[in-house]
Amino acid sequence: MIAARFKLAYAGFALDVDLQIPARGITALFGPSGSGKTTLLRCIAGLERTTNGLLRIHDEVWQDGAKFLPVHRRSLGYVFQEASLFPHLSVRRNLEYGMRRIPPAQRKVQPEQVVDLMGLGKLIERDPAHLSGGERQRVAIGRALLTSPRLLLMDEPLSALDVASRQEILPYLERLHGELEIPVIHVSHALDEVARLADNVVMLERGRVIASGAPNEILTRLDLPTAHLDNAGAVIETAVATHDEAYHLTRLDFSGGCLWVSKVEHDVGSVVRARVLARDVSIATAVPQGSSITNILAARITGIQEEGQDRVNLRLAVGGEHMLLSRITRRSRDQLGLAVGMEIFAQVKSVALLA
Repeated sequence: MIAARFKLAYAGFALDVDLQIPARGITALFGPSGSGKTTLLRCIAGLERTTNGLLRIHDEVWQDGAKFLPVHRRSLGYVFQEASLFPHLSVRRNLEYGMRRIPPAQRKVQPEQVVDLMGLGKLIERDPAHLSGGERQRVAIGRALLTSPRLLLMDEPLSALDVASRQEILPYLERLHGELEIPVIHVSHALDEVARLADNVVMLERGRVIASGAPNEILTRLDLPTAHLDNAGAVIETAVATHDEAYHLTRLDFSGGCLWVSKVEHDVGSVVRARVLARDVSIATAVPQGSSITNILAARITGIQEEGQDRVNLRLAVGGEHMLLSRITRRSRDQLGLAVGMEIFAQVKSVALLA
């Protein structure tokens, strides 16, 4: 685990966190602007010094009370919002700059590995002026990885990119936790990004941690801000079960049932992440008959919370361990007589694949 405890006060803002997060995979620090995400990241990096702070990575202590390891002695990579490449160096030489910081005997990540992981083969001899924003950010991530860090910090690396560039770089970020054992702490205020990338979510509000845990558990909690966003929804890990070539569909299985989606280019047995938005889940009190909706899941209502004047959010347990959100009108809730504990059927109108 990574243990972090920091207290820091500025005029009008105070950071007070005490958390433990997994020392592998991608942990997303999520929250609105001003919630303390970047300040927490800077404390972890050692760019902000706090009294009586604690930071332990595995069994290595970087800060504990009076002990404070300066930034240059911390085995970490840091990726900022802007790529900040050396403009006079080619992609290859920018990557080599990161690698040269580490003695050969301590290099755990090799250049060819990073070039393949971040898709840099065709860019290797270019200079930064001839790269797109997404390409520059991929090089910056590659340069950080070649320092062979014990921890990779990413401060909203996609926020300065346009939609097309963000979509271009996301698959490369997904590969980080699949192919490297370096833990990543990723700052974001974009819910779609968190749903796609995160293995663990830490939600911040006004300088404090208000929730921490697995994405689907956090994103479907009715007492947290994410359940009230327009794009609120659930994230479900599924397995490709079969392809229906006749109808160009793929069946995804999980412990709560199955979901049919447009055919995906993944082999049977592959694990894929699916996202179901609350607005795409309707409710029936009996098994629907004669419906064009093919994804119908038996579920139980575990929570109800009003959303504005005309809508309510429902939290649904599917298969015992998976949760869905449904957003319906108050009128529908009252006409159906919905209440916590009721067994119902969730009709899923649309499923988005995130990986």
